Amino acid sequence: MTLDETINRIAACAGRMDALYGGVVFDEWAIVSLVENKARIVKYTGPRNDDFLKNFAKDLGTLRTEMLDTNYGNGDFAFTRNGVGTNFEAFMVLGGGLYLICNNTRQTMDEITKDSRWLGAQVPFAELSDKLREDPLLAADTKFFTRSA
Repeated sequence: MTLDETINRIAACAGRMDALYGGVVFDEWAIVSLVENKARIVKYTGPRNDDFLKNFAKDLGTLRTEMLDTNYGNGDFAFTRNGVGTNFEAFMVLGGGLYLICNNTRQTMDEITKDSRWLGAQVPFAELSDKLREDPLLAADTKFFTRSA
């Protein structure tokens, strides 16, 4: 999958999740490269453009260990239930060394999942995951990294 295709699929997924949930599930979505052990922001959508990069290492929090686990394959994802404020709630493996970071800067996953509409809102996320298993984003397709963390 190309970078543009990935960005379009993520945007569609976010829109469907929000519609099914009846509100914003994740107000931050970022494609991050950890290729060559350097964090780079490929694409960011959210309310804190400059602060996202500046606080990336701190906000990764409890997901850091999960992201570095080599047992995760394309399309695999993980959530943390206690990501508070700007601490990231989820990631999905987009391809080798490439990740989608998902975050809600106002609510924790614990709060989000208490709403019964969360069950339906997960469907587009799972569909995105399945698509990435079949057709991952390749590092070569992310030629233009925007900023280093």
